[in-house]
Amino acid sequence: MMGYILLQTDFGGTSAVMTGICKLVSRDLKVYDLTHHVPKFNVKKAGENIAEVIPFWPEGTVFVSVCDPGVGTPRKASVAKTSNGYYIVTPDNGTLTPVKEKYGIDAIREIDQTINRYHGNEWSDKSDIFHGRDIFAYCGARLAAGVIRFEEVGPAYPVDEIVLL
Repeated sequence: MMGYILLQTDFGGTSAVMTGICKLVSRDLKVYDLTHHVPKFNVKKAGENIAEVIPFWPEGTVFVSVCDPGVGTPRKASVAKTSNGYYIVTPDNGTLTPVKEKYGIDAIREIDQTINRYHGNEWSDKSDIFHGRDIFAYCGARLAAGVIRFEEVGPAYPVDEIVLL
């Protein structure tokens, strides 16, 4: 059975490219919008939004949250596995704080961008601006569609190294 993926950004109206990338991974993937109106760079609110809706989605749902004041910096692109069986694909920039506090996080992996990054057009590798599309939505869609397992996202790192607010 194809999984669910929910998208959240602070982009406003430019999120359709993320949905498109998900559908390029699998046309059968069930893609929904959580919101694209997180206040700009408000990672705390982004995390609170996810924590609020998790219990209303089936276990295994993948949440992609791109609220990224550090785009272009060395912050980690990550996928966290919650203690109650969900996946959060997000920059490791504090967004995971409310989720970790409310549900716990069992494991976290840094996205291996040599494998789990979209390389489908001439712009994909030339700009950090499109990390939401090329890294986060793409990797999340591959995970939700069953193309990769959590263990194939990239290398694990200690849960106690997660950036917290």
